[in-house]
Amino acid sequence: MAPPRNRRSGFSRRAQYGLFLGYVGAVGGMLIGVALLLLSTFNPPAFAAVRGFFSEITTPIASGFTWIRTSVAGVPGGVSSYVDVRGENARLKKQIADNELLVSRARTLNQENRHLREMLKLRDVSTDAVVVARLVASSLGSTRRYATLNAGNWQGVKSGQPVRQPDGLIGQVTETSPNTARVLLIVDPESIVPVRRTRDGLPAIATGRGDGLLDIRSASVATMIFQPGDTFVTSGTGGIFSPNIPVARVIRTSRDIAVAEPSANPDALDFALVQQTFLPEPAPSPTPSPSSSAKPASAKK
Repeated sequence: MAPPRNRRSGFSRRAQYGLFLGYVGAVGGMLIGVALLLLSTFNPPAFAAVRGFFSEITTPIASGFTWIRTSVAGVPGGVSSYVDVRGENARLKKQIADNELLVSRARTLNQENRHLREMLKLRDVSTDAVVVARLVASSLGSTRRYATLNAGNWQGVKSGQPVRQPDGLIGQVTETSPNTARVLLIVDPESIVPVRRTRDGLPAIATGRGDGLLDIRSASVATMIFQPGDTFVTSGTGGIFSPNIPVARVIRTSRDIAVAEPSANPDALDFALVQQTFLPEPAPSPTPSPSSSAKPASAKK
């Protein structure tokens, strides 16, 4: 009988080779097993040496497979731990940010309360206090330095009244409305404040520079020698500012002009005290009324 046309001789040859190698392997394994059994029975030291030899070969391989299996088994746990740590890190960062915000707010409130307590204490000891109000705006980006006070005519604020803090003089009211007032700061170039030096009482004039500092000039014809560290207070001259309000401290000198920094920082204004002017405004003179006994000229004729 002729073999079928679709028979694949190559495939049968490979199958035969595989079957043959399988038998060879099985027989070889049996022979090795029998040899090892006989060796372990009749010559245990030699069997121990052979066993140690194979252990030296197989132990690194087994260790490698164990490491791979442990690493693969630990991948899910590692991923889970990474996700948990990442989430915990994000939560802690958010908590730190929230705590920093709370601490910043607490510091701001503490500073504001301290300034307000100082302002109320100043109001209690001042006999010419008008009102304590908040400075709600300030022109920081211009050479003209004004501030807005949230108190006006209805609270007794009038144009010309001085404005101060516990640290020193701030400025003078220039305009008022029912509930607001405009304050000309002493660092404005249009501000002029009569002052005196505290260590010897020498008079001087403090004018604004527009950059947050003051110029101190001599108020007399004689040249006045200034020194860094000299402090100046209001002198009361002019009748606007009460005497002895801190105004400035000299930081550098240039001939007869000294550059000074204001005692009250104009860039950190919050609450301010409005005071009456040092000298009260003069009472208006009465207008003369026509005499009832006076008669027209025509009546005399």
